[in-house]
Amino acid sequence: MEWPHYPVSLPDMENAISCRGLRKTYDGKVEAVRGLDLAIQAGECFGLLGPNGAGKTTTIEILEGLLTPSSGEVEILGMTWQAHERELREWLGVSLQETRLSEKLTVRETLQLFASFYHQPNSVPAILEELSLGEKADALVGKLSGGQKQRLAVATALVGNPKILFLDEPTTGLDPQSRRQLWDIIRQFQQRRGTVLLTTHYMDEAERLCDRLAIIDHGQIIAAGTPSELIARLSGHHVVEFALGDAVNDDGVWSHLPGVQSVRSEDGRFFLQVEEPHQTIPALLAVVQQKGARLVHLTTRQASLEDVFVQLTGRHLREE
Repeated sequence: MEWPHYPVSLPDMENAISCRGLRKTYDGKVEAVRGLDLAIQAGECFGLLGPNGAGKTTTIEILEGLLTPSSGEVEILGMTWQAHERELREWLGVSLQETRLSEKLTVRETLQLFASFYHQPNSVPAILEELSLGEKADALVGKLSGGQKQRLAVATALVGNPKILFLDEPTTGLDPQSRRQLWDIIRQFQQRRGTVLLTTHYMDEAERLCDRLAIIDHGQIIAAGTPSELIARLSGHHVVEFALGDAVNDDGVWSHLPGVQSVRSEDGRFFLQVEEPHQTIPALLAVVQQKGARLVHLTTRQASLEDVFVQLTGRHLREE
């Protein structure tokens, strides 16, 4: 079923979301956001990635109008929160990582309640169908599974017929089929020139959905671009991962293998960023044999967004 689309007169702009020199300081000394600049184009899915404490949540809450910045400028759909709060509330849909809904209402009643907050909401039956909640329409929210509650949270963000979606960890707790279904819904929203700001702990999700993304750490953007651009900037487009059954003194031998751009170790495994795996792997095997070590694990793969994140921040996003 197609969702109804109500024409709304919007300003003619290239950027749906932009901020310049954004800063947020708590208690006059803790800088959560430090001079952040961001421009998200209308109709794109933009990912914002960062470890806990990086300033990601503070940035999003400022853009959503929930927090006031200490300094800097924010424009949403060409308008500001100070002058156009009511209009902007009408055009934004927000799904938080943990959305608390009344457990005594049914799924249908919950969506009807949220739809009543807007002048031109989407059809509740259409939203129920799109989010595969039709069979649970008359079930109490308190009786839903974790995945069903997550889909309902996204449904409450969509029922207002928004122009911009803020999705914070939208697929947490969903099974693989439900995740892919929600990805399709996000793409359909984009096809109607809807704009999405997405946070996720799943790197495959960021690579599949995001047209562009930014990695934020210590209150600043440390890298931005399309997923493929960020991966291309990584030293070495391939990763050789291996583990040894015997300890080998790390005297820099791995970094001197042909084609190796960088080396890191983690939980007893080595990760080599390389340009030409067919040159590196034979040399690696020769060194292992020379040292009398035992190779217990060896794989090679394309470099991923996860590798970019680890190289830039020193952490895995899922650790957070």
